[in-house]
Amino acid sequence: MTVNSELRPIPSLSIVVPAYNEIDNVGNVCTRVAQVLSTTGVDDWELIFSVDPSSDGTENAIRQLAQAEPRIKLIRFSRKVGQPAATIAGMAASTKDACVVIDCDLQDPPELIADLVHGYREGYDVVYAQRRTREGETVIKRAVASLGYSVIGKISEVDIPKNTGDFRLMSHRVVAEVVALGESHGFLKGLVPYVGFPTTGVQYDRAAREAGASKYNRFWGSLLIGLNGVIGFSRYPLQLISISGLILALLAIVVAITYAALKIAGVDFPAGNVTIVVVVSFFSGVQLLSIGIMGEYVGRIYDEVKRRPKWIVESQTGLSREAVEQLDELRWR
Repeated sequence: MTVNSELRPIPSLSIVVPAYNEIDNVGNVCTRVAQVLSTTGVDDWELIFSVDPSSDGTENAIRQLAQAEPRIKLIRFSRKVGQPAATIAGMAASTKDACVVIDCDLQDPPELIADLVHGYREGYDVVYAQRRTREGETVIKRAVASLGYSVIGKISEVDIPKNTGDFRLMSHRVVAEVVALGESHGFLKGLVPYVGFPTTGVQYDRAAREAGASKYNRFWGSLLIGLNGVIGFSRYPLQLISISGLILALLAIVVAITYAALKIAGVDFPAGNVTIVVVVSFFSGVQLLSIGIMGEYVGRIYDEVKRRPKWIVESQTGLSREAVEQLDELRWR
């Protein structure tokens, strides 16, 4: 079902690829993206690699590819900023009608871009790719991912689709709204639903990594990024602390009344440290956990109020003057 009665024209397209030590994959990414765009009818496109400083020569490989194909472009940061910030920076530099974000490991197939473009033409401003299966991942990592999506889905203040990564197409107005939010911790899976606009999904089977090694733990995956989703889009953990505190306080009152009643009834209690040790340890654990949760929120407030630039561009290849100006302006938001 289309949002509009008539199909939109074929859009110009920016493809944003965050990368770090991916020299074995950048060539295949360029080849497969160019092939799918030629079959989709997208003539006006740019491929923006957003690269953390790499030790394997990734940047040099991209520059060589850009010499043969001017539509291939490069942003290299002065230090490692991480995948979320690199992705937002690439989006900030995009100048086309729509923007596709895709990882460099080719687990997300570039061939699916044709379906994403079709969804855009039907009138949707966001077309996300939703995983049916996840090849090449450990059982523990899949279980952690499944649990994480379930938790975020239940407590998040925005509707975050399950089994989705950053792989998605966004219209230019969605990109503009997302990068203008200016959050230090860019959880794209939550920021895009937050800004709204018509959205649909396309299902696919995620392949194993084609080459190179994953930058995330093979068991826990991107657990810290998932934590950003929980902290950044829900106050529920803070509410849970309040609820837990109330329940424990009531429990303590009940225990105290019970002890008093039994004492009045003449019941003798054996002397010892067991009860004291258990109670103190339990309440100490609850207090430390509560302080840790509050610390996560306070730490993010601290990051936001410092207003340090989210990225510093060390060099760029092929970007237009407009894109360079956007990158410089939006890094302070």
